[in-house]
Order: sequence, then structure tokens, then C-alpha cells
Amino acid sequence: MTLRIQNLTIDCHDPYAVAAFWQSALGWRRTQEEPDEIILEPPAGSPQDGVAPDLLFQRVPDPTAGKIRMHLDLRPDDQQAEVDRLISLGAKKVDIGQGPDTTWVVMADPEGNEFCVLKVLTQ
Repeated sequence: MTLRIQNLTIDCHDPYAVAAFWQSALGWRRTQEEPDEIILEPPAGSPQDGVAPDLLFQRVPDPTAGKIRMHLDLRPDDQQAEVDRLISLGAKKVDIGQGPDTTWVVMADPEGNEFCVLKVLTQ
């Protein structure tokens, strides 16, 4: 098969602010910058380079209509340390009704785009 995902597009009002958050959060590099869109890619030469989809931050005037149907799940080495670091970068915890036994932390970036920080379960 010759089909692969090139990028995940994130609609936002301020692509510069949202891309800056994710660039710091992931340690990715900015490879394209236009007035209304920015592309982030994994670090050059890393195992993800050329494999993981790029992140495209695209300016849109429309507000988010209801719950988004796709989000990122992030897998850290240390969940609490990453949650604390992401909060220091501008993210916030979000309550979407997750129960007390939930092992992931639901968060939102500076524009409210939700993502989850997973807890790495040891075997």
C-alpha cells in the first residue's frame, strides 16, 4: 500500500501560539511557517523523523463547535512530571467527566485543544 498519513491538522485562532506550545511540549522542530500555518516535525535524525505524521497548525476563524472527535494521546516516561511540565508551558487539566479510576490525565493546550497524558503501566 502506498498511502500514509502526512500530517495531523489542528485548527486554531493563533497558530503561532499553539505551535509554540507543542514545539516546546514535544521538542519538535518548526519546518514550515506561513502567515496562516505552521508545520512541526520530529527532530531530524530521530526514530520518528519521516515516520510520525507532521503537525500542521492552521488558522481558522470559526470557533470549535462542540466536542472534538480526535485528540492526541501522549505517552510519557513519568506522567506526573510531564503533566507539571505541560502546565508550566500553558496547558491546563480538563474535566470531561472521567471517573476516579481513570489512569490518564485529560488536558488542553492554550486554545483548548484536548489531549491526554497516559500513565505508563509497568508489567
